[in-house]
Formats: sequence, C-alpha cells, structure tokens
Amino acid sequence: MTMIVCAVCLVAFHLALIFWGLVPNLVSRPLHLALALPWIFLFTKDGSRARASGVVLCVAGVAASLWVAWQHSALGDQYGILEGDFQVVIAAVLLIVVLEAARRSIGWPLPMVALLALLYGLFGQYIPGEFGHSGTPLASYLGTLTIAEGGIWGSLTGVSVSVVAIFVIFGAVLNAGEAGQGFMNIASAAAGRLKGGAGKVSVISSALFGSISGSASANVASTGAITLPAMTRLGYPNRLAAAIEAVASSGGQIMPPLMGAGAFVMVELTGVPYTAIMAAALLPALLYFFAVWIGINAYAGRYELAGLAVEDRPNLRLVLITSAFFAIPFAALIWGMFVANLTPQYAASLAILVGFVMLFFHADGRFDLARTVVRLENAVVNAARQVSMIAAIIICASIIIGVLSITGLGVKITSLILSASGGLLWPSLFLTALACLVLGMEVPTTAAYVICVSVAGPALSKLGLEPLQAHLFVFWFALLSTITPPVCGAVFIAAGMIGENWLKVALTAMSLGVGLYIIPLTMIANPSIMVIATDPAYALLALIQIGLGLALISYALIGAYSHLLRLGLGLSGLLVLFGPVLLGALSY
Repeated sequence: MTMIVCAVCLVAFHLALIFWGLVPNLVSRPLHLALALPWIFLFTKDGSRARASGVVLCVAGVAASLWVAWQHSALGDQYGILEGDFQVVIAAVLLIVVLEAARRSIGWPLPMVALLALLYGLFGQYIPGEFGHSGTPLASYLGTLTIAEGGIWGSLTGVSVSVVAIFVIFGAVLNAGEAGQGFMNIASAAAGRLKGGAGKVSVISSALFGSISGSASANVASTGAITLPAMTRLGYPNRLAAAIEAVASSGGQIMPPLMGAGAFVMVELTGVPYTAIMAAALLPALLYFFAVWIGINAYAGRYELAGLAVEDRPNLRLVLITSAFFAIPFAALIWGMFVANLTPQYAASLAILVGFVMLFFHADGRFDLARTVVRLENAVVNAARQVSMIAAIIICASIIIGVLSITGLGVKITSLILSASGGLLWPSLFLTALACLVLGMEVPTTAAYVICVSVAGPALSKLGLEPLQAHLFVFWFALLSTITPPVCGAVFIAAGMIGENWLKVALTAMSLGVGLYIIPLTMIANPSIMVIATDPAYALLALIQIGLGLALISYALIGAYSHLLRLGLGLSGLLVLFGPVLLGALSY
C-alpha cells in the first residue's frame, strides 16, 4: 500500500505542475528528486545490506531535497554560494545521493564519469597545461551545483520534471491497458500476410510501441515476447529473428513523439520548439524502419520466409476495437498540440486523462472492476519507476554539464576536436560519432547524447551545422551501442530470449540496421530530409533519394547475389547518398 501511495503522489505531483500554474524551480526540481528516491532506494529487490543503506540514503536525500525546496527564497539570494558548515553537508549529501541513485539505477559508468568531473572541478587547478583550470572556491563550486540552477537543479532537470515525466506517465497509462495488444493487432493485420510477414509485424509493432515507450530494452521485452515465437515457428533462423526484434526495437528511441526522452532534452538544449523537432526527426525515423523492412525482404528471399498463417492474424473487428485503446489517446495528444495549440506537456496531460478513462474499458466488452484496479495500479507503479530511473540519469548527467560550465572544460574539448579534425566538418563528424559510440556503450542513450553534444555540439556548430542537425546527428550515434558490439543491450536481451549466441545476432543486426550508421550522415549530406514542415517538396525528394540509396546498400549487404553484383549495389548506394558531397569535395 505504501508503494501505491508513493506512486500516486509522484504521478499527481507532476500532473499538478502542469494544471496549476508556475512553481519556483528550486521547489519543483528538489521535490521531483525527493519523490523519485524511494523508487531507487526502497522499492527494490536488493539484499538486506543494500536495503539498509538505501533507507539511510533515501531519508538523507529526501530531507536534503525538502530543505532546498523549503529554503528556496533564501537560497535564491545567495547566488550559488554556500553559507556555513550545515549547507556544505547538505551539498555533500545531495551529490552523494545523486551519484548512488544513478549507480543503483543503471550501474557504475555514468556516476563514475560524474565523479571524475567533480574531482576535476575540485583539483583541476593542479593539472598543468591548457586542460587545467584556474580553480573555484569550494563554497561557490558546491553551491552552484546544489543550491542554484547550475548543477543538479539545472535546466535538464527542469526538462525531466515538466516534460519527460508527463510523457513517461502517458506511456505507462497506455501500456497498462490494451494499447500494446492494439499495436500488435494492427501490425499483424497490416503486414502479417506479406512475405517475411512475422518480421515485418515486428517492425511495425516496434515502431508503434517504441513511439510511447522510448526504450529499446522495454520494446524487445514486450513485443519480442509475441514476435520471436511467431518468427521461429515460421522457420526464421534464431539469429535472424533476434536481430529483427533488436533492430526494430532500437528504432523506438528515434521515433517521435518520445524518442527516449531525447526530444525534450533537445528542446531545452537547442531552443527549437518540440513540434519542429518531431517534424525534423520523423522522415529519418521512417527511413530507418524502411531500411529494416528492405533487409527483411532480402532475407525472406534467401530463406523463403512465408507470411503469418490466417489463423494467427486478428480479424478486422478485433483490430478496430483494440487499436482504439491507443488511437483515441493519441488523437487527444495530436489534437492538443496541433489543433488547440497547447504545449506538448499540457496536451500529453489531457491525453493521460483520456487514457485513464480508457483503462475502465476492455476489448471483450465486459466491465471488470478487479481488472481495472490492477490496470490502474500497474499504470501508476510503472510510471513512478520509469520517471524515477530517468530522473536519476538526467540529474546525474546534470552534474557533468554543471562542471563543464563552471570549469570551461567544454570549450577546451571543443577546441581539441576542431584542431584534431583540422577544422574540417567530416573528420569532426567521424570523431564525434566515435565518441558517441564509445560513451553509448557505458551509459544510456539520452545521457550519452547529453554529454557528447555538450562537448562536441559547439564544435559542429562552429563548422557550419545548424543546431538541430548537430543534435540529431549526435543523438542517433548515441544509439549505436544498442546493436553494435561489444556492448549491445537490445541484442543481449533478444538473444537471451531466443537462446542464440549474441555475437551472431549482433552481426546480423548490424546488417539489418545499416540505416542507423548511414542516416545520420545523410542528415548532414542532405539536410532537406529534415524540412518536411517547411518545405515538403524538397523533403520528399530527399526521402526518395535516401530511400533508394539505403535499399541498394541493404541488398548489397544481405541479398543472395554474386560478390561482384553486391559490390556494385553497395557502391551505387553510396554514390546515390553521398555523390553530391564527394563532387563538392573534389571541386573544392
């Protein structure tokens, strides 16, 4: 019962922030952390020792957060400078709790990076050369990070409070009902009869489900439970079935409207409206799924993969009924944003209320109060868990961003990238992509994106990229580690679910998911793909060009042709995609 009460409080608090006006940042953001901490330290399955330390850390963290919220007016007059030993203790408690919360949520890598950043801020003045800094007084350094809006209470945390949490709650409400089954049914009806139909059902359902979950791992675990057995029954090799599910599920993080919370962080970092980011990201995301679809076609020809049997495909009545469980809340969201011109978070809040009402209805037409109560409990508990995990990630990443700002390290790394690339755009892009891949192996996509774009984004902008181009490029490459060895989370889960060697699955996934490696580069080579909202004709021409290039490369990698023909297809695809860039470089 305590868990349900805490979950209801967390959900109600975030909805109340949307409906009942402005709340000072040093109130809403500390309360956000205070409500998240019990889900990280208390409501877990840890052992007794971890639970005991969790109680201590949770109580200390909640108390420190509530103190900041209570003293927000006085702290605003201190301009980020601690006064007295008590405030130093509060600062230390907050930093320790945030680091440990991130560690318990996602493991060591992100908090270790944040700890190294903190140590650099404390002792960087002793580092010789240009990567040292002049030093910052301790009271000012810790105060900026913990009692002002330059560290853990910074703008990224504000995004987590006011936007990310709302859309996560929306996704949890939809998933608690029959929306997930609706996704599967509409995908089965649309693609089940086609050649390689089971794989294509996975692509469509993962795109739909991923648009609300924003998590590759959650996508694999949910849609994979249905699609993986269906594919193996139809004769798909295990490595291919797992690779299709991993690649399709990874696309959820680049598919509007959620994009794994990255879209909302992007709003804060770029100043570009949310609707503009959605519009710019839509066609590249569709191209990604198109490339996967083409790859499945090629494999279907090689292995003679048939469509789903008639008895395995839902009838029209069932499709219409179950699809309503996600179509109606989504319609409310779209109406709010594009017709009523409401803010995304306000529109999402209205959609949450619609989704809440939908939990009382069932596809079989019966009213079942017990089943409805279970759905409501699942909705609030899953929402609280997901909001808390994202809060832990974003607040920990905010420490790194704060240190970069205080010490000027971000500017120095930007200068290093510019000098290492010789001031040329494409070498800078490849250096940035490599950094994103390495960092993405260790931390979640959104956190990897935030860190990478903080240090590489200014360099790319100085080399002529528009801010949104640079941010989408970095965000896509931060996703590479979901399918790229040695650390490929989506592949690990899919391979484990089907009992196949993960490396075989990863190699197949890389060929199927070739769009993940190429499309970010095409966004630079042909930025028209991002202007569907302002210049649809140019965007559609770019869509056709890039789609053709991706199809040629996919068949070159997967098609059952001679080596010479596959080489020709691959080179033709690269020329279609990057020919203008190569011609420009040669003329230069």
